[in-house]
Amino acid sequence: MERPRPRFVEVRRLADGSVAFYFCIPKYYRELGCEMANEPLGTNYEAACGEDGKGGRAATLNALFEEWNDRRKAEPIEQAKIARYGTIDWLFRQYKTEKAYTEKVSPRSRPDYERIMQMICDTVGKSGRRIGERQIREVTPRAADKIYDKIINGPNGLRLRQGEKVVGLCRKVWRIMRRLHPELFDKKHPNPWDDFTLKSRTKSKKHAVTREEVYRFAWGCIKEARPEPAAVAVICFEWLQRPENVVAGFLTWPAYRSKKWPHAVRIEHHKNKALIWHPLEETVDGETIKFYAEAEDVLSHLPKLGVPMIMRRIEKGERKGHAKVWSYPGMEKVVQQLRKKIDGVSELFTLDACRHGGMTELEEAELTDGQGRALSGHKTAQAYRGYAKETIKRALAATRKRHAHLLAQKQLEQQNTDGAAASARDETNGTGTMRQPASTTKASVGPQR
Repeated sequence: MERPRPRFVEVRRLADGSVAFYFCIPKYYRELGCEMANEPLGTNYEAACGEDGKGGRAATLNALFEEWNDRRKAEPIEQAKIARYGTIDWLFRQYKTEKAYTEKVSPRSRPDYERIMQMICDTVGKSGRRIGERQIREVTPRAADKIYDKIINGPNGLRLRQGEKVVGLCRKVWRIMRRLHPELFDKKHPNPWDDFTLKSRTKSKKHAVTREEVYRFAWGCIKEARPEPAAVAVICFEWLQRPENVVAGFLTWPAYRSKKWPHAVRIEHHKNKALIWHPLEETVDGETIKFYAEAEDVLSHLPKLGVPMIMRRIEKGERKGHAKVWSYPGMEKVVQQLRKKIDGVSELFTLDACRHGGMTELEEAELTDGQGRALSGHKTAQAYRGYAKETIKRALAATRKRHAHLLAQKQLEQQNTDGAAASARDETNGTGTMRQPASTTKASVGPQR
């Protein structure tokens, strides 16, 4: 009885008379650059080809071939080489299909992850081979040191920060993928990136903008008829929401002065799933105090295009006139363009700097860690403290407290000195001479009977 044979599967008769199945890529595709390895599929038809010839290991390999062939048709042939099983290229590609990447790495961070992975794979060793073509077992601790040295010594000088990213990413990928594919890793050194010694560098901190600069930018944007970037900058500064969350539409109109919370705004932090309510006003003795009057004035210029606050109209195409949320790179580009047009806004002005400026203002207001985290949504004090910048205002507040402590100490010492002097005066006779002790007086007059 004949059974269906999947594409690229060959049937061969073995010496003992049994039948075996092999997956073999034709020479035509080899010459086009396909590097998929030929693979024996065993003697069991169901395991090799599935029950109907559409499953088994052959179906997986044909799917990989289709992936390569689709890329080949859309890209130059030399770039359309599929990763061989067990190589560093394959390792990173598989990592990007796991939940550790798809669910834990934010869309904003993924381009940087892609860039670092590509940098590692395209690094060429002394042998002339790309790192990406090497097997995972070939990366020993000594090889990891050499890869790090190769990357930090870039064409334009030292790249210590890039080296830190490489080591951190590789340590993470090796740890995650070893649990899923332990047979591909060296048992003696399963993670060569552990206990890695990095070269020390002076770490620069992100820029933080002031309240004045944020609102100068915001009103400048509104003057240019661009209220969206104005609103994003203000939201990041005042309510400390991450820029990518604001742009992605996590702040919605129903979350702003809702029926249930008419005097507050709800901020959702996608990174740690925190939901923070920021009070917008308070009524004391019949007088209403608005905490964010200028911020709400900026938001009043936003058009309501949909449920998310930050949206833009589509200018071209079939959906012209409809609205959609911004992409983060698109919003960053608009911010860069507008900051050049608005007087008093520095070239270091970014949406990240707005949030860092708001975090710094919390510290300048001398809030406790608990109070600050109640506004920022950070889960730990360490994460919260990492955002505040050491500004002159914070230094001045600390100096005031230190000076007040010094004055209190001097006052206490003066009080102690005055108290000691007063006690000494009370012990004198009023003539400036000290009284003789009672025993001495008795001795001078002799014993009395």
